[in-house]
Amino acid sequence: MKAADYRAKTADELTSELGTLKKEQFNLRFQAAAGQMENTARMRQVRRDIARIKTILGESSAA
Repeated sequence: MKAADYRAKTADELTSELGTLKKEQFNLRFQAAAGQMENTARMRQVRRDIARIKTILGESSAA
């Protein structure tokens, strides 16, 4: 998702999305360790989406 899409969401929605992405990241790590990962690029996408959400949450709490 793009940063503009995340900025349109409320803090509660971003927090729940962050939890979902962290669970997905956890599952992807297990898939990678077991050698069952099909889409290796998804790991990078999830990591960057987590960073985007954390950045936007930080901006909104600082303002």
